[in-house]
Amino acid sequence: MNTRVATEADLPAIGEAMARAFENDPLWGWAFVSGTRERKLASLATVFGFFAGAALDFGWVRVTHGVEAVALWIPPGFPEMKPADEERLPDVVAEACEPEPARRVMEMFRAFEANHPHEPPHYYLSLLATHPDHAGNRLAAGLVADNLAEMDAADPPAAAFLESSNPRNVPRYERLGFRPTREVALVAGLSGTQMWRGPRGTVPPEVHGRFDPGP
Repeated sequence: MNTRVATEADLPAIGEAMARAFENDPLWGWAFVSGTRERKLASLATVFGFFAGAALDFGWVRVTHGVEAVALWIPPGFPEMKPADEERLPDVVAEACEPEPARRVMEMFRAFEANHPHEPPHYYLSLLATHPDHAGNRLAAGLVADNLAEMDAADPPAAAFLESSNPRNVPRYERLGFRPTREVALVAGLSGTQMWRGPRGTVPPEVHGRFDPGP
């Protein structure tokens, strides 16, 4: 599959693809509630573009050739956001969103951070999106499969972790070798499914055969 490392020039297209993909997501759609669809999409694109830009230096924002699909990974040993970007985040959200969605977005970010595990070392698939104009072509699945193959070839290989904000996507991740391990309560009665894939496709011993529905 024709995939590559994203560059700064890709950020507008990344923001648009992610905004369109997550517009009606149970969690992101709730957080970015807005009076108009145009404002909601603009807010989503700005915030997602900021997230992708903050991660570019890690070398693991990966895209298909025309940015039809995007995978934003955080590699082992790196923070999801550098301190300077983390400090800027509230202002970026406040400028992009109306007051109520800005509050919801920050509440959701804090919930994700509070529930994120730190062991074992892992690549974190923070965001995965396909632009709706290219849905149904398994571009995101192919992109992630390519990324996982690169991780598996590394020395040493590492586990991969994600949090699915939409239950419909869990079987898709399972086909890529991820296994659900925990359902976590996040915000407003909404939850996410934490999923792991062990190094080179193994199931980590600590999660093998276990699914914790959470509190």
